[in-house]
Amino acid sequence: MQTTHQQALETKHAALDRRIADETHRPMPNSAIIADLKRKKLKLKEELSGL
Repeated sequence: MQTTHQQALETKHAALDRRIADETHRPMPNSAIIADLKRKKLKLKEELSGL
């Protein structure tokens, strides 16, 4: 059974995934923004795996 906290983390993870895809598909993607978003996504994934 998923907790509210776990669902919130999964929602944030999916949102970051969409933001990464959006930035990647821009005509001039900003690699610094992409790297920052990926770092945040990884932190969320690590937190999710620890639950």
